[in-house]
Amino acid sequence: MTVTVVGVFLIFIIAGLDVGFAMMTAAFLGLMMNADSFSDAFILPLSALNAANSSALIAVPMFVLAGELMNRGGLTNRLVAWSGAMVGHFRGSLSQVAVLTNLIMAGVTGSAVADATATGIALIPAMKAEGYKPSYAASVIAAAAMLGPILPPSVPMLIYAVMANISVIQIFMAGFLPALLLAAGYMVICGIMARRYNYGARPKATWQRRFEVTRSSIWALLMPVLILGGMRSGIVTITEASAAIVIYAIFVTVFVYRDLKAPDFFRSLFVAGRTASVILFLFAAAGPFSWFLSEAGVANEVSETLIGLSSDPMVVLLAVNGILLIAGKILEPLPALVICIPALLPVQAHFGIDPIQFAVIVILNLMIGMQTPPIGLLLFVVSSIGEVSLVSVIWQILPFVVWSLAVLALITVFPFLTTWLPYLVGT
Repeated sequence: MTVTVVGVFLIFIIAGLDVGFAMMTAAFLGLMMNADSFSDAFILPLSALNAANSSALIAVPMFVLAGELMNRGGLTNRLVAWSGAMVGHFRGSLSQVAVLTNLIMAGVTGSAVADATATGIALIPAMKAEGYKPSYAASVIAAAAMLGPILPPSVPMLIYAVMANISVIQIFMAGFLPALLLAAGYMVICGIMARRYNYGARPKATWQRRFEVTRSSIWALLMPVLILGGMRSGIVTITEASAAIVIYAIFVTVFVYRDLKAPDFFRSLFVAGRTASVILFLFAAAGPFSWFLSEAGVANEVSETLIGLSSDPMVVLLAVNGILLIAGKILEPLPALVICIPALLPVQAHFGIDPIQFAVIVILNLMIGMQTPPIGLLLFVVSSIGEVSLVSVIWQILPFVVWSLAVLALITVFPFLTTWLPYLVGT
């Protein structure tokens, strides 16, 4: 029966059915095949409601809305100008600007797709105009946009924290060093590729110019500081922080930047509501599907197999990395997250792996999947924006994927890269 239900789920996914509906349908099929009484049918809606019944999840639509408001309110162009003043004199200047802009935007939107769309629209045509290969320009945006879910505010981190019952701010802080390592490596790769393809650099900005663009962008630059500062100080909870950031975004875009018009505001509400509803429905759909996998013993079997694989935690972590990398290539990050967590948490607990380190390992694995086929959501986004073939982008992004895997290996072997900052600030 279990094989049949999982097979139906995979067939639905391959056929293009939404992942949430595929999980719900597969769980319902498994329930009907194994129902002992009529009352068992109530498990489906009850488990769905229970899965989404968390006050922390209120932060999901709030963070999504704040990101939409800032993106539509003049944020991107200001951050591009700021990044250009800071690193535009490096070889391959626009590719360096793309990485730094995405790094800063990651602390505002927390969405890889939103960042790829915003910076791709602004920078891919500019890079093409300066002689960059279109496929390379698209690959830089796709690689750099992956930083979004690794820095706070991050929806995948928030969902992981809710499911694993760990501190949201701890997991937020844990993403900083890995994100900086990724960004630094990406910029080095951009420099190497610039030498290979003879991409030039722009004149170095004066300190006066840097001061001017910093003053113009300071409201956006302060956003992640306010989120973490408010939560770390205990002034606000995660839910209160998300609501406060929406108010802050409205204030900045309407009264400071004055770029957010009424149509853009209502469009932001619509897009944020649509995005958040997809995320929360997926979370609810995972409830009955996870319940079925648990009842059928699938989660326990996976956990026991990994635990019995070796007594060495490092060997098991390598196996977990392999499983998650495959899952990330097949499923989008959020569905993979809600499906895999129930089976992996017992493994983490059995070997005494730090829960914060384990959380970042899981999330980074799935984010790498956004850079790689066959799903590779970021690849589809940037190839569409850049009007280039998907295959050409895949070839160009390979060096960035290799560095992403190298950072994954580093945080697997050296736990302090993810645990040092959260425990240093005492969260």
